[in-house]
Amino acid sequence: MKIPVHFNLNGRDFKMNVEPRKTLADVIREDCGYTGTHLGCEHGICGACTIIVNNQTVRSCLMFAFQADNAVIETVEGLSDEQSLHPLQKAFVSHHGLQCGFCTSGFLMLASGAFRDRDYVSDDEITDVLSSNLCRCTGYENIVKAVRHWLLDERKINAEHK
Repeated sequence: MKIPVHFNLNGRDFKMNVEPRKTLADVIREDCGYTGTHLGCEHGICGACTIIVNNQTVRSCLMFAFQADNAVIETVEGLSDEQSLHPLQKAFVSHHGLQCGFCTSGFLMLASGAFRDRDYVSDDEITDVLSSNLCRCTGYENIVKAVRHWLLDERKINAEHK
């Protein structure tokens, strides 16, 4: 038995029938063709599958697709437009916040979701939020620098941290 589900993904409407136990991550990748959402641990620990659902960051490997019925979903593919990268993506490039790139989409979605509606973010908050995702290559320092730079450009952090 399949369950009907309708959601908006990166500005595009999708209607489909899904298996009750199929995760949102699998539907996004396999049925919608958005492969930027990565699957790492499939237990909600690594954060590679982090996306934004109804303005909340979620681990898409822990959410069933039918739970996203009538939701607005954003993945890393929705960050940039077709002309240029999102400022956060540019900050990751300029501050060497990625190496192999596997975890990058999860960090991008985590940071953009966690800090988009905030007026001010401290260094401790940046570190605390980003510590929930795992990276095996970068040592986190450059990821934190990239997010800090983006927040500086967005004027959400004190300029003294530049």
